[in-house]
Amino acid sequence: MIVVYIPAGGEPEHYDASTLRVSEASIVQRTVDMKWAEVQEGLERDDLDAMRGVVWVLKKRTQPSLRFGEFDPGITEMTTRMDNKEITTWVDNALAAVGDELSMEEVEQIILDRLPTVAVDPEFARDLVTSRTRAPKDPVAEPQDSGQEATPEAPPSPSPTPTSSEPGTPTSASSPTPSTSHPEMSTP
Repeated sequence: MIVVYIPAGGEPEHYDASTLRVSEASIVQRTVDMKWAEVQEGLERDDLDAMRGVVWVLKKRTQPSLRFGEFDPGITEMTTRMDNKEITTWVDNALAAVGDELSMEEVEQIILDRLPTVAVDPEFARDLVTSRTRAPKDPVAEPQDSGQEATPEAPPSPSPTPTSSEPGTPTSASSPTPSTSHPEMSTP
């Protein structure tokens, strides 16, 4: 979880809670009077004490004499965002939980309506969601040496090979494609 601190009139500063050492997490716990699990849950809820404790301890790395009482940001100067690893895990879990009652287009829209706003890298979140919810597009034919570029809008030419309505034996082994496979849960 990334805490974004934007001091009044200043530039955004990003503090990655996952970079804390155990000793630093202990200092956060004692300072804000919360167990580490409560701090983590607090970060997910934008809890002011949890965010302040994490940012303060991480700022002490470069400002060792900074006292907790001296670091007193405004209530609207801090928020949390998910890093790319957290976004990936969240998307994988959400897609694994989707049933058949929604189309992938509906799922994509529901996720894209909110997820990029809580991502530290909104473009990564958008790209990940669309890559996981859309079937790959048909490949565009390579341009010929005629000097003209192929246009992606051109429909594919009909196949010159005859087709049969009778089932045949496949001539090569195939694996599921992204358009026929369902996303699987990733394991850390």
